[in-house]
Amino acid sequence: MKKNKANTTVLISGASIAGPTLAYWLCKYGFDVTVVELAGTIRGGGYPIDIRGTAIDVVEQMGILEQLQADHINSQKITFLNPDGGIAGVIKPEELTGGEEGRDIEMPRGSLTESLFDLTKSQPIRYQFNDSITALNDDGTGVDVIFKSGLRSRFDIVIGADGLHSNTRRLTFGEEEQFSRYLGYCFNGFSIPNDLGLSHESVTYATPGRIAVLSASGDSDTLHAFLTFASEQPPFSKKHDANKQRKLTAEIFAESGWEIPRLVKAMLESDDLYYDVVSQIHMPRWSSGRVTLVGDSAYAPSFMAGQGSSLALVGAYILAGELASHEEHGKAFAAYENIMRPFVEANQALAGPGAAFLFPRTSEEIKVRNQALSALQSSDHENMPGDGDVHSSLRLPNYVTGLKRAEKRD
Repeated sequence: MKKNKANTTVLISGASIAGPTLAYWLCKYGFDVTVVELAGTIRGGGYPIDIRGTAIDVVEQMGILEQLQADHINSQKITFLNPDGGIAGVIKPEELTGGEEGRDIEMPRGSLTESLFDLTKSQPIRYQFNDSITALNDDGTGVDVIFKSGLRSRFDIVIGADGLHSNTRRLTFGEEEQFSRYLGYCFNGFSIPNDLGLSHESVTYATPGRIAVLSASGDSDTLHAFLTFASEQPPFSKKHDANKQRKLTAEIFAESGWEIPRLVKAMLESDDLYYDVVSQIHMPRWSSGRVTLVGDSAYAPSFMAGQGSSLALVGAYILAGELASHEEHGKAFAAYENIMRPFVEANQALAGPGAAFLFPRTSEEIKVRNQALSALQSSDHENMPGDGDVHSSLRLPNYVTGLKRAEKRD
């Protein structure tokens, strides 16, 4: 483990999950860290996310595992409904993911982001909120950065941790379209009152190509609702007019039954609506010169894989450790990618087989899903393969031990 990193300045763009995790570890290794974030504060959100497998080792080493376990939603069941509203099957969440018991924490997204931010507040990390990068100039010896606020600074390294629609990636590698792999769905997320009395559970209603999900995080008075629909070509992007998007979604779900009319009305009136296409990011390389990417900016897996938060945590840990382990940033970037890419590709692949089960496009796929539900509820379900091996397929390098040994030698 190399030391004397105090004079190495690092700018991280994005303060969601990967950004604060990376800032924590880089500061621990002695780097001079600044985090720039477009929003006015840490972005929360109550919708549930998962930390699984190798990512559990990361939060354990950060000392927040027990804290996050206390926020575990502990969902008890997922109920799948047929087009007529009848129950197609009920399963436990772990029957979808598999893996070792205790290696999967489901929690409100805000619980994770707040825990990560709190860890960094006691460190000499500068946060620059309500700002973003507008220009980068990497001259080989450093990166000159111009911010939206008008500030100008120079850094040794710049790291994009700014999500699926990364501005850092666009400025460094070009437009998003060349790296985006559209998965054929669009989603709308919003909150509604919990008038159905749901608790520690989710309900999924599907007609061909149209899926509604209601998720109850514990005993909350609020449900997280999602309206997802299939489309061969993305009908809108993040820049699409929100009112047109609301209208389009309402038209697509117009003939659906169950609670859909109420959900559509809530979506049309929602003040917390978030919508986007379902896509992944695939890049031939994650670094260029003194700029690199981490988390969704480099390798978004989509929510169909269920591993976005976990990949962000693991990627940030490894990138920081490799930067601390190498004198040359180029060698650190190469080592980071060499370790992470097989893990990333395996987890991105999880979005393929699960799509037809969770998001059936046709009546035939609904029939196949129902057959799979029957199998899961039979005595044979224990023999069905899960995704747990993929979630834990990367053994976490122990950079912390190396750091402690270096400190003792000094």
